[in-house]
Amino acid sequence: MEFALATSSFLGTQVIPATLFCRRARAVSLTVTASGTYNRRNDKIYTRLDTCLVIPPPPRFTKPRAIVKFLGGAFVGAVPELTYSYLKELLAKEGYLIVSVPYNVTFDHEQAANQVYERFNSCLDMIVSSGVPNSNLNPRDLAHLPVFSVGHSNGALLQVLTGSYFAEKIPKVNAIISFNNKSATEAVPYFEQLGPLIQQMIPVMEASPLYDMARNASGDALKGLLDTAGKILNNDQEALKSFTKLVDQLPSVFGEVGQGVSEFRPSPLENRNCFKCSYNVPHTLLVQFNADAIDETDLLEETLRPRIESYGGTLEKVRLNGNHLTPCIQDPKWQIGSVYTPADAVAQALKTIPLSETRVLSRTIVDWFRRFED
Repeated sequence: MEFALATSSFLGTQVIPATLFCRRARAVSLTVTASGTYNRRNDKIYTRLDTCLVIPPPPRFTKPRAIVKFLGGAFVGAVPELTYSYLKELLAKEGYLIVSVPYNVTFDHEQAANQVYERFNSCLDMIVSSGVPNSNLNPRDLAHLPVFSVGHSNGALLQVLTGSYFAEKIPKVNAIISFNNKSATEAVPYFEQLGPLIQQMIPVMEASPLYDMARNASGDALKGLLDTAGKILNNDQEALKSFTKLVDQLPSVFGEVGQGVSEFRPSPLENRNCFKCSYNVPHTLLVQFNADAIDETDLLEETLRPRIESYGGTLEKVRLNGNHLTPCIQDPKWQIGSVYTPADAVAQALKTIPLSETRVLSRTIVDWFRRFED
């Protein structure tokens, strides 16, 4: 069994095997220099507050421009310090306080949206009342800051859902990247056949030490699993905690499929009807990429525009160069072992992917945010 990092609405058609994505990769972490910039080394700048990861802006900013809620895609959003570190670094450098909100993958999108809403607002209450540990930010620096939001793929869907389910404590501005609201059968070809197949596999899976390790993963057990896969987390205990949460999701997902779940709840049509009637975020930027085969941004624009115009809000759409994985592109420090492996080839190929598209994405988001900081 191999874990995969999916970047569509759920499991999706664009999937990166976890061992290829992570093997021999060093967890990217950052530190702040006296000049107020970030350098890559083994010291981390993020702080784990309850279930969220908080990244402050560099010290040259006496206070953040805004607080940014960040939601990653399905599965990959559980380890944002590994999968979205470069994009979040770029946003933080512009003066934003980034709050990454992990969530459990489930077919019940309403449950996931409620979970994200509660986790973010709990963390927000904590930092506004107590400041950000290990930084120069105290409560008075954070009071009355605007709240913005960035979401990618499944995180973009959860953005729109939370902006429709709730009228209070929601962002002033959304940046919605690579929105996807496909049905399960569209997101995963032949999905309807997976339920019976997994039902047949469950007895075998439950007898497997790997499944038991995933279901009851402790730090030591998971580290043993990951070491077998190639020591992919390089003894980063914080990243190990996040990866534990990622693995913990797998049995529940298998369980839902095995119990006959065959569609997301609410359905895509129900979601669109909800957006039409209830979306409340004042200002929304839609970002799509020219090489993203599973993007549904055009349909979202058609759905949201009448609603946003009805309350005098702002809706804009931009089309950038890139694909569904552009927000996840990293600038990793790969270490090639004494034996050149296929994983090393993948690592070198990843290094050739231009980071310029991710930088343009960041610049586009920042320019949008700055219009609404006052």
